[in-house]
Amino acid sequence: MNDETQTRTALLGSSSDAATRVFTTILTRSPISRIDVSRLTGLSQAAVTKAVTPLVAAGLVNDSLEATPTGLPGRPVNPVAVVPDAVVALGVKVNVDELVGVATDLTTRIISSDRLPLTSHDPVAVADAIVELYGRLHEGLGGLKSRLACIGVAVSGDVDSETGVVRDSAQMGWRGVDLGASLRERLSPSIVVVNDVSALTIGEHWFGVGLGTSSFAIVTIGRGIGSGLHLNGEVVEGAYGVAGEIGHLPLTSRDRICACGRRGCVEAVAASSAIVAAVSAAHDSPVSLEEAVDLARAGDTAAVQAFGEAGAVIGAAIASLVNMVGPELVIIGGEGVANFDLFEETLRRTYAEHVFGSADRCRIVVRPHTFEDWARGAAATAIRSLVV
Repeated sequence: MNDETQTRTALLGSSSDAATRVFTTILTRSPISRIDVSRLTGLSQAAVTKAVTPLVAAGLVNDSLEATPTGLPGRPVNPVAVVPDAVVALGVKVNVDELVGVATDLTTRIISSDRLPLTSHDPVAVADAIVELYGRLHEGLGGLKSRLACIGVAVSGDVDSETGVVRDSAQMGWRGVDLGASLRERLSPSIVVVNDVSALTIGEHWFGVGLGTSSFAIVTIGRGIGSGLHLNGEVVEGAYGVAGEIGHLPLTSRDRICACGRRGCVEAVAASSAIVAAVSAAHDSPVSLEEAVDLARAGDTAAVQAFGEAGAVIGAAIASLVNMVGPELVIIGGEGVANFDLFEETLRRTYAEHVFGSADRCRIVVRPHTFEDWARGAAATAIRSLVV
């Protein structure tokens, strides 16, 4: 990081609440007029101008764009816009079998991406792999290397984003792993370790379908069943870093044991590993997820039942979530949506049976996410840590 980038990140970190609101609005809605910034933030135009001036001086915001007509009497409006490559971020998604990394600009446009297989879940080995992936992504930045300011690392499970400690990750088999400290000893940019679904929610909040929506939830389906919450304009992280863990709601039989060690969790029926286990047991032979999908599409009774049961319990979990917090929108994402047709009917039917009153106005939409999208969310979290 050069002196110019340090100055920019220091400015963002020391900004007043008003300046932070102004920059965040410009960042997520560029190009935008000062009048609209004022309207969206509730600040006076004078306060907006005061906040924009140092951002322009630091090279974070451009106020020299061509004026645009408003269709109203008076002078055209001069919009302002974030300078995308003023700061660069890296995002890393930690999966059970690989790392997926992206380098992005301030708007989380992906500049480059890379993947690295994970051969061990040992925390030291994973940290080594993250450092290796960092080196590959950093090298690929070329002339933008000096603008790299922050890194976001997204991990499944209970993660303390304040300290970087992964308190509990069933997928990785970790308890009390201080991944943040391990990485800070070896990498110079600012580092944030965050729950993966929270990272995805932050990315959707700032730059995805959640932009302009006051309350929404993301439910992810795949290796795990996760949820991220954005309520009343803020991403909910919980007092202890845990919020929206619908995968561990006790909504199924106690004889179903979850990977977390508890009984009756949603994931014990609906995670991809649980579906594979059910189909394998029914056929008295191990099958892969792809084979389970093929069997279900061919009408195999056991496979159809396994996916149907998963859909039913996910539908009940989403209804519980909607009943409790009342979002406008639920986004269903994750790698499992590739097979959404196998459980959509039972999911929507069970959801409709359990959602209460006017909460049923909540829309449910499906949005496929690649693992690069998850890594992009990690980068968005790192950028957010500079700003908020």
